[in-house]
Amino acid sequence: MTDAPIMIENRTQRFMRRKLVSTGILHIVLVLFSLSLCLPFVWMALTGFKTLEEIGLDSWIPAEFHWSNYGDVFHTAGIQFGRWYWNSLFIAAAVTFLQVLTSSLAAFSFARLKWPGRDKVFLLYLGTMMLPWVVMMVPNYQLMIKLGIVDSYWGLIIPASFSAFGTFLLRQFMLGIPASLDEAAEIDGASKWQLCWDVILPLARPGMITLAIFTFIGNYQSFFWPLVMMKSVHRYTLPIGLMFFDSTQGQQTNLLMAAITMSVVPMIVIFVLLQRRLVQGIQLGAVKG
Repeated sequence: MTDAPIMIENRTQRFMRRKLVSTGILHIVLVLFSLSLCLPFVWMALTGFKTLEEIGLDSWIPAEFHWSNYGDVFHTAGIQFGRWYWNSLFIAAAVTFLQVLTSSLAAFSFARLKWPGRDKVFLLYLGTMMLPWVVMMVPNYQLMIKLGIVDSYWGLIIPASFSAFGTFLLRQFMLGIPASLDEAAEIDGASKWQLCWDVILPLARPGMITLAIFTFIGNYQSFFWPLVMMKSVHRYTLPIGLMFFDSTQGQQTNLLMAAITMSVVPMIVIFVLLQRRLVQGIQLGAVKG
């Protein structure tokens, strides 16, 4: 009888050791996997410090760090990198603000208000997600021509300011908010607008932040629609402007890598600052959905 507790303790210790070893191995594998994902970015950043002659060599680390390459990106003839940088940031920020605003208002209508045909209209709106972007491109372009906003910032901002996905995402968050809050707000004399602005939207903030991150990154790196819409060089966005490094004065791979490295910085900053909110929003959406 006295050996039983000792046996249980030994088994517990062996189990804890195995668990510790397996956890350590898992962490090592994850760290190695993470480092492998970082290698392309490290190579890109280091290549931005090289000369053209060094790019074809096997060494990743340049013989001499040419910090001037990052400055030359802004002063190369035919390259308006600073202007394109601003265009991308401005358009992505404007689209993010408008899409979060319109999606949150539409989601509030579909989730918290009762009106005839609400669910059927939502299903029709959701059905637009099934249409490929290529199918919608020609009608959207013709509409932009009729509105007279081709080759303008509005031609990139307006079509992207409405999102069925964003509406669906925020609707799922709002459906998880207790209906008793609506009743309490109505008893206190709150209007529908006050209910939306003061009660529902603050509680749906994790979903709004998640949508904002996805929207900003998606529009910041958008290529095809800006290529179709923009004709003036000074209105190009970064994804289009980066092609000029391989066309104006031959292939300038070192400057191209430096430019790409700088263009990635805003997305890294946003992800690092809001990653906790992003994970929280995805988890809450999965539970409430």
